[in-house]
Amino acid sequence: MIACLAATPVLAQTPSRLNDLVGARAGQAEGELQRRGYQATDRGESMGDGRLSYWRRGDECVSIMTRDGRYESINQAGRDECGGRSSSSNTDAVIAGVAIVGLAAALAAHNSHHNDRDDNHDREYQRGYQAALYGADYDDRHESEGYHEGYLAGEREGSNRRHATSGWMRGVPDAAQRACGARADRQADRPAGSSVAVSMRELGTNEYELTMAAGWMRYNCRVSGSGEVLWLEPVR
Repeated sequence: MIACLAATPVLAQTPSRLNDLVGARAGQAEGELQRRGYQATDRGESMGDGRLSYWRRGDECVSIMTRDGRYESINQAGRDECGGRSSSSNTDAVIAGVAIVGLAAALAAHNSHHNDRDDNHDREYQRGYQAALYGADYDDRHESEGYHEGYLAGEREGSNRRHATSGWMRGVPDAAQRACGARADRQADRPAGSSVAVSMRELGTNEYELTMAAGWMRYNCRVSGSGEVLWLEPVR
């Protein structure tokens, strides 16, 4: 009897605080995970037609299987599965910095096209942008023009950032991504850090073609692995 028990595998369990996120849309659930104190790690792997990612909350580690755009399962994982601990304050600062840079760029671009520069409109735009970026539902009971436009921009920025941090994009050297990002920022007249690589194609001989995104704008950038930009042109 004891031998049978020893051979029986331990079933993975979903932490009770995350039960409600199983089956949720991945884009919205990421923001909710962050609000609950979880931080994405650098580890991820493809599993058939799904993708397994790992999230850390202090010493706790969970594995999340995403399939067809939804969280299929969330299971407790061993602490080592998430790798070494990172500074939560540094991670929070990075998340906050991304939000601030993206919001500043989106609001500046919006105002330059619509001449909507009054403080109330900007506050509403920011409210909508932040809501979408962190996965909150659309507030149709308190919507306004500024809120609606900000929400659309936040959804786009959130999508850009998720693609930029995917396992596929981690295969591109950092120097190449930084160089194309800086060139795209200058070309689009956006604040530094606004443009991120959302797709890539390996060209061989240590060269890559990256699609850079800043809000709705897209650029193709051909770059060497060491960060030498060969050309940059708008996506047509």
